[in-house]
Parts: sequence; C-alpha cells; structure tokens
Amino acid sequence: MSAATETALGLTERTGAGAKLIKAAVYTGLFVVFAGPLLALLVSSFNHVSDPTQLSVIPRRPTLDNFRIAFDHGVLRYLLNSFFVVGFGLLLQVAVSVLAGYALARKVFPLMTLVMVAILATMMLPEEILALPLTLVLGDLPLLHLNLMGTLAGMIVPLGAWAFSILVMTEFMKDVPRELEEAARIDGAGELRIFAQIILPLCKPALGVIGVFGFTMIWDQYLLPLLVATDSSAYTLPLALRTLRIDPVVTPGVVLAASLLALLPSVVVFLLFQRSFARGLTSGALKG
Repeated sequence: MSAATETALGLTERTGAGAKLIKAAVYTGLFVVFAGPLLALLVSSFNHVSDPTQLSVIPRRPTLDNFRIAFDHGVLRYLLNSFFVVGFGLLLQVAVSVLAGYALARKVFPLMTLVMVAILATMMLPEEILALPLTLVLGDLPLLHLNLMGTLAGMIVPLGAWAFSILVMTEFMKDVPRELEEAARIDGAGELRIFAQIILPLCKPALGVIGVFGFTMIWDQYLLPLLVATDSSAYTLPLALRTLRIDPVVTPGVVLAASLLALLPSVVVFLLFQRSFARGLTSGALKG
C-alpha cells in the first residue's frame, strides 16, 4: 500500500501494535473485496451441486464433472471460436493502430483534425447505438458486397479500428524524437524502414498496453457476437455462457466451470505481459 493511501486511511497517525492491527484489517478487507469473488469462482467450479443456494467456497464433493459436462455442451468449440476471433481481431487491431498512429503522429495531411475528432467521437457512442448500423454494414460490406453475418469474420472486421488503441499509439509516437527520423533519412532510410526499424521498436511499451487491453476487450465481447452469430456454431464463449445459464438441465456448477475457463486466458495474458503493460503505463505517465 502506498504512503498516500495509508495517509488517506489515517494509518500514518497511529503507531505500534494498533497501527499493525489496522493495516492487517485493511489488507484483509481489500483481499476479500477483490480476491474473494475470484476465489469463490475457482472453488465453486469444483463443487458437485445442483442447487445455487448450496454453492460455497469450500467444495463439499470436489469433482471435475462440471468441466466434463461443460465440454459435452460444446464449450471447447466456443473456446476455439473465441481464440480465433481474439487472435485475428487483435492482429488486425494492432496493425490498424500502429499505422494510424504513425500517420497521425508523424505526418501532416488535410482534415487531420477532423479525423482525430471522428476517432474520439467513436469512444463517446455506446455499442447499443451502433448495433443496427453495424448489422446493416456487415450484411452488405461496402465495396466488396459481402455478407459477413453468421461468420467469425463478421466479428473480427469491426474490431480493427479501436479508438483507444489508435490514441495510445498516436500519443506515444508523438514523443519519439524527430532527430532519430531525420538522421535515418540522411543515411538513406526510406519511409518503411524508418517506421519498422526506428519508430516501431521504440513503441514496445505502448504495444504492450494495447495488446493487454485489446485482448481483454475482444475476449469479453458480448454484443458483437450476439448481433453477428446466427447459430450456435459461431458462438464465442461469453455468448455461450448465457446459453448455458438459461439451459434448465445445466447446473450452476457447470456454468461456473465454463466461467472459470472464460476468465483464465485474460489472467494468463496479463501475467505474461504485465511488465510491458506496466512499463507502457509508466512511460505515458512520465511523458504526460
């Protein structure tokens, strides 16, 4: 806990055993609030119960049957669909973000301010407002005249341009010294080489930030799969959880087991990239 937090809680004004007791109580309370629900989910996934009122944080009859039944209901297929959408969706999103960020940060072009305003405007509109226009566009993709409804591609294409990722890359690339770019041009480097070998490597912290946030955003998508999927074969795991929840023959333990499977990838990605994520946030704070 930071000194500022301890001061806000009044812990610095107390000394001795009393202060230690208060700190222990605060830490315990924070652990219960933040880790308690996750611990309950983890343990309850192994409970062999059918009545929701019997769920507890201590398994009464530990079993793996909940996971087996979840896979019998197609959770593996939904999991693979989610990984497919996240994999290609995140690649598309990162590609669009770095290219758009490079153009907005390092170039000057007509209507540049209008483009930035349009990007910011997309962050102010709730997904529900865009649901109907998005359905119409995916039903007849402009220029290509493709119908992407009912396909995984229909869930991937709208994820490409995410305003948050574009703005993060733009602001980070603005702080890359232009002297490096000018020196590279003097040495005969072209635009592509400058972008790939000078600008992009310096933006690894920002890539870590948009990678973690982008993965979580795409993985947790519910409305987009709900709009695009026309049958269960195209369901992603978050959408399938609702199907399991309303299935009268599926017990709460099975739903919790599937929920645990839906949670694990986000946790693993954060743990793997937390250093880059933290470095990216810290760099942004220092530059700000």
